[in-house]
Amino acid sequence: MTDEKREQIKNNTYVALTRGFFKWAVIAVIVGVIVGAAGTAFSKSLRFATAYRTDNKLIIFAMPLAGVAIVFLYNVMKLSRDPGTNNIIKGARSEEKVSLKLAPLIFAATFLTHITGGSAGREGAALQIGGSLASPFGKLFKLDKEDASILIMCGMSAGFSALFGTPVAAAVFAVEVTIVAAAQYSALVPCMVSGVTAAVISKILGAEGESFIVSGIPSFNGGAVPDLLRVTVLGAACAAVSVLFCMAIHEAGKLYERYIKNVYIRAAAGGLIVVALTLLIGTTDYNGAGMDVIERAFSGQAFPVAFAVKIIFTALTLGAGFKGGEIVPSFFVGATFGCAFGGLIGLSPSFGAAVGLLAVFCGVTNCPFATIILSIELFGAGGLAYYALAIVISYMLSGYRGLYSAQQFYQSKLKPVRYSFNDEAEAVTDEPSEQSDKPKFPQRHGSKKKRSRRRNRK
Repeated sequence: MTDEKREQIKNNTYVALTRGFFKWAVIAVIVGVIVGAAGTAFSKSLRFATAYRTDNKLIIFAMPLAGVAIVFLYNVMKLSRDPGTNNIIKGARSEEKVSLKLAPLIFAATFLTHITGGSAGREGAALQIGGSLASPFGKLFKLDKEDASILIMCGMSAGFSALFGTPVAAAVFAVEVTIVAAAQYSALVPCMVSGVTAAVISKILGAEGESFIVSGIPSFNGGAVPDLLRVTVLGAACAAVSVLFCMAIHEAGKLYERYIKNVYIRAAAGGLIVVALTLLIGTTDYNGAGMDVIERAFSGQAFPVAFAVKIIFTALTLGAGFKGGEIVPSFFVGATFGCAFGGLIGLSPSFGAAVGLLAVFCGVTNCPFATIILSIELFGAGGLAYYALAIVISYMLSGYRGLYSAQQFYQSKLKPVRYSFNDEAEAVTDEPSEQSDKPKFPQRHGSKKKRSRRRNRK
């Protein structure tokens, strides 16, 4: 190849990259504005629902009716087999179409869940709202299948960012969550632009991002070894808690289906069970998202078994057919467990809450890089070395389970995949409720021709 030809190829590459940048900058800003506005409305509606439920505690008795209403809405919209966040993840891999009907549906259903006291989060619903609202732009801008998948990731990033106010973590999470250890870096610029845009829009419209004050962060110096060991123990314990959380979420739905065949009766029964448990324990701490309990954990106050009670409430709520996210409940579980267990092993309870929140979140989502960035956006970089240690430990020890059955694992958590440029990636789907601890992963060593020659020599 001549030098002139090489220079021509290089120039064409720069032109293509520049065109691609401006194309995605325009699309991502549009998605960020629309999803940011919708996410802000969603956030404010859930804050209203929480305030109304707090001031009118008797509304919890309407939870069975809310469950029936949610099932009815999904049936009317012909989405009785709720696609949920798994559908958005598959859409981000170009495996399924994402319906625009999902956005208003999950908005209304999550509002009904929260206002009547169902234990659920909001970020999972935000991912669905974002992906759903972004999907129509694929046809509008005449995007191909691959670009349409990036578009879904843009919506996910914008939805997460608008609600939680963490645009960088939102962008990396959207890229990282679809296929573990095989992030689509081509989506980084679009997701970052849409996430930042959504965060700006949400602030303009008066939405409040989450922030926590962490005290008792140990110094990272020559005497840090004891604290590093304590954080290691806490990270490993959080991995076990994250596995328990995922198992409860997935198994609760199966148990409901096994014993209550009718979806309407199932939703009503689930609502009745949550109401009965609330009356039994005498507190509404475990209804709704539980952000007030998370804030108390950062002040050093947490009931020792609060994490287990929240797991039960969340599993019973979502398993019965109520809608919402699992991410904020995982924050609740991690913060309360970290506060209690961290204090037990000699860490500051507030710092333990921060470590626990991050480690459990990573354990249930399998997104270590997004979680490390989240730690900085939520708590600052003061305890980054400790946070990152707990995060990666939880990532490894939590195994191949996760909140989303559609999530794929590209490679083992123990050994890297060696491959040549001629090899094709082969992703492996791990169903959290059915997978074994040793799934099969692609183990490619050299090209197909080289492997063939080695076999012939043998």
